[in-house]
Amino acid sequence: MNFAGVDITWREILDIALVAFVFYRIILLVRGTRAVSVIWGLVFIIAVFFASGEFGLTTLHWLLQNFLGSFFLVVIILFQQDIRKALAQVGAGSLWRRRKIDDEDVNQIVAALVSMAEHRIGALVVIEKNVPLGDLTDRGVPMDAHISRDLLMSVFFPDNPLHDGAVIIRGGRILAAACILPLAAGLKGKAKFGTRHRAAVGVTEDTDALAIVVSEERGEISAAVAGKLTAALDEVRLKRVLKRIWER
Repeated sequence: MNFAGVDITWREILDIALVAFVFYRIILLVRGTRAVSVIWGLVFIIAVFFASGEFGLTTLHWLLQNFLGSFFLVVIILFQQDIRKALAQVGAGSLWRRRKIDDEDVNQIVAALVSMAEHRIGALVVIEKNVPLGDLTDRGVPMDAHISRDLLMSVFFPDNPLHDGAVIIRGGRILAAACILPLAAGLKGKAKFGTRHRAAVGVTEDTDALAIVVSEERGEISAAVAGKLTAALDEVRLKRVLKRIWER
């Protein structure tokens, strides 16, 4: 092909397209996360590095040169959590395929959560998307049961020994109950949230799962996606969140 007098082969077009796709996926992965602030910090440091060279600030230029000399190591250290999450998604094929959830399953989950919120019954439901959660289900009690409102409510009934952990769902099946999840380091500005909310945020920081929490103290439903918590969901908003997460 010839564009403006420049010969471009199909290999070069393919190369540009692949690089553009990689950068596009990286932007989607870091969008709205703490990684964005870190990236801007690195851009600022690089700008100062070039400016110090132009203005003859020898000492500052030498310090930044040594710092940026280990740039790839710095990137790995700063973005280790994001890199781990991206590799997990690539390995699970989440960049290429989409797993759907049936409307009836959504209705059953929403009905159970709304009812538990009304009765101030605490609950934590994690819905697996593409990154497998087998290491978490192995720590719980196997169930392999079809999703139903009554079953979910019975699991989280206060006298049930399974009610303290999380229920993990894959497709239309409840894989396990009483699962122990990793806790997020903290929820800044949200001191009212407890262990269930920290667990919901923690499991979504490293995976593409959706975690839904019912607070027994406030009778409030919250959802965590990609390490972000959205509180005070009503039935309509909860259904919208559940359906939207599988359209991404």
